[in-house]
Amino acid sequence: MLLDPDAENDVAYELCQIVGRAILPYRSSDDDDQAYGTAFFFQGGDDPVGESLLTAADLVGTSGGELGLRSSVTEPAGVAPAAVSEVEIVPGWARFPGDGVAVLPTAGLHRYAGDGGWRWRVQPVPAGIAAGPEVVARLGADANSAFVLAHGVREDGSRPLEVAIERVVRDGDAVRITTELPPGYLGAPVFVVQHDATGEVSLYCLGLVLPGIGGHPVTTFDRIRAVLPVPPGDV
Repeated sequence: MLLDPDAENDVAYELCQIVGRAILPYRSSDDDDQAYGTAFFFQGGDDPVGESLLTAADLVGTSGGELGLRSSVTEPAGVAPAAVSEVEIVPGWARFPGDGVAVLPTAGLHRYAGDGGWRWRVQPVPAGIAAGPEVVARLGADANSAFVLAHGVREDGSRPLEVAIERVVRDGDAVRITTELPPGYLGAPVFVVQHDATGEVSLYCLGLVLPGIGGHPVTTFDRIRAVLPVPPGDV
């Protein structure tokens, strides 16, 4: 669905209210190959065990990576550190290069917070809006409005939360954003708006941003779900 500019701005605003605290800045390492991206919390079911942190597989795998923390995603105020080194988190990232995604079960993140005397205060992307195959199938060669929530990279090194309003298309099995995104957007969640089966307009998390030149492939949630841990109640 291609929205008019006013509707796109409304959706972007609502996304920040609904899942703004799902989004974290990620820095891959502190060596010469340092890369910046975004990770986000996803709640795969009602059980907390179903919660994961997701990002692009290309971002993780080298030592020295860290997650940045905003004051709005932790409580009480002033207790959490500015960043969490990934070496402190066990279990760590599981990479699935064939699907372009890396998955971090959040049990270690919650344990780390508890040991430090603070708690996560996040808004995970809920399973109910994760796009299924039918959502992907409704995309086509005509451009659809797409919304990317990410932590960009400013010249002063700051990582503000941003929303990029872009265009997404499908060509066969490939889904892609048609323009190149700024630094910091790799791994970020991509949202679209479509009519659901009842004709109502609904918001969906399509997937996450992969590396690209002149545009970006999107690994969609019908692929991401296949590599996520299965919540105990779903076994």
